[in-house]
Amino acid sequence: MRALILAAGLALSIAPAGADGWPERLSGHGGPVKSIAIVDDGRRALSGSFDYTIIEWDLDSEEGRVGQRLVGHDAAVNDAVFVPGSDLAVSASDDGTVILWDLTTGEVSKRFDAGGEKILDVAVSADGRHAASAGWDGRVRLFDLTKRTEVAVFEGHRGNVNTVTFSGNGQWLFSGAYDGTVRLWDVAERRPVRVVHDHGWGINIVRALPGDAHVLFGAIDGTAQIVFIETGETLLALPSHESPILSSVIDAGLVAIGDAQGMIRVYETAGWTLAEEHESGFGPAWGLAFADDGRRLYHAGLDDYVIGWQVRPRKAFEAVQTEFPRRFQVTDITDPGERQFARKCSVCHTLTPDDANRAGPTLYGVFGREAGTLPGYPYSKALRESTIVWSDETIGHLFDAGPDIVTPGTKMPIQRIKSPSELQALVAFLKRATAPQEN
Repeated sequence: MRALILAAGLALSIAPAGADGWPERLSGHGGPVKSIAIVDDGRRALSGSFDYTIIEWDLDSEEGRVGQRLVGHDAAVNDAVFVPGSDLAVSASDDGTVILWDLTTGEVSKRFDAGGEKILDVAVSADGRHAASAGWDGRVRLFDLTKRTEVAVFEGHRGNVNTVTFSGNGQWLFSGAYDGTVRLWDVAERRPVRVVHDHGWGINIVRALPGDAHVLFGAIDGTAQIVFIETGETLLALPSHESPILSSVIDAGLVAIGDAQGMIRVYETAGWTLAEEHESGFGPAWGLAFADDGRRLYHAGLDDYVIGWQVRPRKAFEAVQTEFPRRFQVTDITDPGERQFARKCSVCHTLTPDDANRAGPTLYGVFGREAGTLPGYPYSKALRESTIVWSDETIGHLFDAGPDIVTPGTKMPIQRIKSPSELQALVAFLKRATAPQEN
């Protein structure tokens, strides 16, 4: 199975080469990309995607090639990071799990059940010993990676925890949540310390700054501030963004901050002056990672690929690489069934024999097929054990009642079509579009 997935990924992995020797794109995912991380030596990258997979990239060449595709989560992968000083990686997903990966084999080394709710963020300490997760069950979890065990569950936030980060020395763990607070936890003693700062608006990102005296946070109201860890007082308020801040990365004396509209600002930490600014206009910027000692920044969002931006020296003109509208954002399709497919199904499914590495199997030839039987796709247990045969009636029932009712336990996102006419149009379109073509 893994060999088939690797082969499929390699067919799509070649990206345009930049003039500076770095790829302009990392292409290979089949859905929006939620995160991007680059190892310290700059030779490899990790990206996590809505297509349920993680890709390890080889950045040695100008083309950016898929090294391997890691398959193990049962929902969108929200974050994936390298474990320093090892051949391991850690990832977090909407499926409520945190996975420790062995990158030498591409296999799952350990799967942690992290509460069952969405896990939006994961962090690893600089010494590679600990990992932490931010869960929408309101908890922060601490894992000992050497012992492969969960060692602490921190409670105190009121609502979704969106972000976690370790201090540089690994002594402290910081978290930010929808309740508007940044909290501090003691890693060695595994206990809560205090609320560092109460912003009021939900916190989406927290990053520990070099020196372990300050943290940077970004909030849903567009605020980005640097605060003292000891007192919680604001040292500096950076220019506000016009939309929620979603991502940030610190490296090579630079800090990059990205928001929901695709605005990315890069600051020099010495003096906190704005170094560069980039706006795609087709946000969001879910993930950011510096490469080449801060000369290049990769950002991830709704596109099926990661985009490289040459920060320094800044090009006189750098065209926006995003292709808009994306396949699931179309508005000019007149056929109501095709429009429903584009908006609700095309993120996860294709209509051709090739699944294009998307989260779900191809729908080609789906009518008359027993659920969970397409060779090569890792179906959920619910579909593997189902006796459903896909037809006008069963597909209509799926979208009328919802996947959670028709196939409880399925990986398919919960969605319904309430309009009988639109549901009928979707079924009719699928019947036409998925019919096997005669040679």
